[in-house]
Amino acid sequence: MGTTIAAISTGQAPGGIGVIRVSGPEAFQVCDRIFRSKFSKRITEMSGYTAALGEIYQNGDVKLDDCVALVFRGPKSYTGEDVVELSCHGGLYVTRQVLAEVLKNGAVPAEPGEFTRRAFMNGKLDLAQAESVMEIISAGGRHAMMAAQAAESGVLSRIIVDICSKLEGLAAHLAAWADFPDEDVDIVDIDETQECLRICGSELTKLLDGFERGKIFREGIKTVLVGRPNVGKSTLMNLIVGHERSIVTPYAGTTRDVVEEQVSLAGVPLLLADTAGLRETNDPIEKIGVESTKKQLKSAELVIVVFDCSEKLSEEDIKLIELVRGLPAIAVINKCDLNGEINLDYIKDNFKYCVTASAVKNEGLDELECAFSKLIGIENFDTGHAELFTERQKFAASSARDALEQGIGVLNMGLTLDALTVCVEDALAALYRLTGRKVSDEIIDQVFERFCVGK
Repeated sequence: MGTTIAAISTGQAPGGIGVIRVSGPEAFQVCDRIFRSKFSKRITEMSGYTAALGEIYQNGDVKLDDCVALVFRGPKSYTGEDVVELSCHGGLYVTRQVLAEVLKNGAVPAEPGEFTRRAFMNGKLDLAQAESVMEIISAGGRHAMMAAQAAESGVLSRIIVDICSKLEGLAAHLAAWADFPDEDVDIVDIDETQECLRICGSELTKLLDGFERGKIFREGIKTVLVGRPNVGKSTLMNLIVGHERSIVTPYAGTTRDVVEEQVSLAGVPLLLADTAGLRETNDPIEKIGVESTKKQLKSAELVIVVFDCSEKLSEEDIKLIELVRGLPAIAVINKCDLNGEINLDYIKDNFKYCVTASAVKNEGLDELECAFSKLIGIENFDTGHAELFTERQKFAASSARDALEQGIGVLNMGLTLDALTVCVEDALAALYRLTGRKVSDEIIDQVFERFCVGK
């Protein structure tokens, strides 16, 4: 019998509720030693997927906290084992004291990711699905969360299983042909075999092509707000953030340093930087800010260039347009609620994406999100499609595709079918590693070391 593990599964910060998760063969007995139901029913007597209101006791006689015990009986639980989740008040002291009582009465502390690891070991989910759990936890935007949820439901795994099924059929046919040449085994059709390899390789190519796009949703885009002083960059920053993050005054040069904030735009995480206005200045502090802005531009993955609709384009505006030429950029014509003096045609000639806004009146955010979605190519993004999430998955899929391409090369060169069999088996081995069907303990350790304690 394995050990019974326990950990706090909610965040390590005060909250309304704190959850202590207990899993293993003695989960019910451990919790019965500290939990007293208000209805005289012990946890060992409860059915799965039921809850009981009660109290947690310390040292058997001192009430520690009110509690709701939720019972899951294995194998119909997250880990596949008997599981109890104790929901108490969410103060750090309270949850830690409850956990201490659980550990004192027979459980051992869970390692990072150990609950999900047990779910994988007990066949509740494969390795690709396990990795998606961490992606859900760390998602910084809507698209990343929905794509990870799709992976957790098995979308990616089903595609890999389908590819494996085709290749396993081919491998079995090749083995039968090689091992039993005198038996009534169908001849290996070279054209059909090539088509099988091509279809499987094409599916893997689709997954690999989507990996870099998926990184945008997981890791975000470094975005810089630029413009000459007093065009409304800080007000636009506050509009995107949703609260006051940058100081806004009617005086030019207020922002003298880079103000950064993690935000979500059109469901995509951005590291958004509001920068000092670009202009010639004798102020030594503002000069430092201007130089910092130029450094930010060099590493920017997206630039939002802000112009003042109520004023004609200045020499500083023209210089800025030249400075960002060639960078992925969106022009925002701010202060559109005022009389227009700006040369819109000139800006549209220099920017593929141009939106109007009045940041002070909270107008233009929807148009900015639309332009942003088009610029990074996600306006028709399907969050339910299969996606590779980790470098480990990418490497496995790439190795499998390479093996299939080698197999096609073997057929084109007229080499023996034994050489083709090796290529097919190599592809299958890589795909088995991706889903965890045949994988070393070392790789499993690498996957779960990314997890937090309690998951």
